[in-house]
Amino acid sequence: MHAISFILLVVGGLNWLLYGLFGWEVGQIFGGMDASVSKIIYILVGLSALYALFTHKKCCKMCDKGMSGGNIGGGMGMKGGV
Repeated sequence: MHAISFILLVVGGLNWLLYGLFGWEVGQIFGGMDASVSKIIYILVGLSALYALFTHKKCCKMCDKGMSGGNIGGGMGMKGGV
């Protein structure tokens, strides 16, 4: 599931890059945004983003390493108890 989600997120990211640079979307290959295939692809990309959002912390080596103490910033908490 993780690999499929990753691939779909890459497709979505590249789609936004192409749209931003050239005004062209991957969905145009399948008949534009109103085509059923394009809608399915966009829905799958969105669901992949939600999956990544909710499962990222347990899968990410960087997040696991940097926030093991529960504090953001590598364990540097605020002093003085504000």
